[in-house]
Amino acid sequence: MTPPTALVTGASRGLGAALAEALARRGWRLVVDGRDPARLAATVAALPRPDLVTALPGDVADPAHRAALASAVPDRLDLLVNNASELGPTPLPRLADLPAEALERVLAVNTVAPLALVQAVLPALERARGVVLDVSSDAAVEAYEGWGGYGASKAALDRLTAVLAVEHPALRVYAVDPGDMATDMHRAADPDATGLRDPADVVPALLRLVDEDLPGGRYRAADLAAEAVR
Repeated sequence: MTPPTALVTGASRGLGAALAEALARRGWRLVVDGRDPARLAATVAALPRPDLVTALPGDVADPAHRAALASAVPDRLDLLVNNASELGPTPLPRLADLPAEALERVLAVNTVAPLALVQAVLPALERARGVVLDVSSDAAVEAYEGWGGYGASKAALDRLTAVLAVEHPALRVYAVDPGDMATDMHRAADPDATGLRDPADVVPALLRLVDEDLPGGRYRAADLAAEAVR
């Protein structure tokens, strides 16, 4: 029996790496990417079945890289995880000080690239009646000083996700807010933050969206985890 296949962006570290490990332990075939080739290679080498992994270093904002990812996907794609994200300049500036080109970069990675990847692999997703999982943020719905550019990009991603769910009812399309995690991105934004969750602790909530036939829409990982233990 052919194992299911997932395409996971931003899989060299953080939540992407933790989710890729969980899927690999289930025997999934993986297509993964990351901007740091050495770090991506090391992450893949540590997976349970690196022989089932296709690793393509690159930037999701690059159309040529997205085309390479789509070409690496087989005829059926069971899961697309748009996890790769761009924080923007640090220390996080107020919107009045955010350069336009920096906002354009954040939108290119966090908003445009996820939609472009869905478009590129849509036939394979439809053949598998697959799942699209877009990683969002509480900054998409809460107004935090300094998080305006990133939050705007994730709010736009939430809206794209919601519309895709309506337009493609044969798929399961979700945006998920994983909550604050101990990741390189969060440390760059807030070096003094403590008590953050390990990304691996968030993975079971994401797997609920993969495993269960929940309605398309926006979810908080904390709510999914709480419901699972009731």
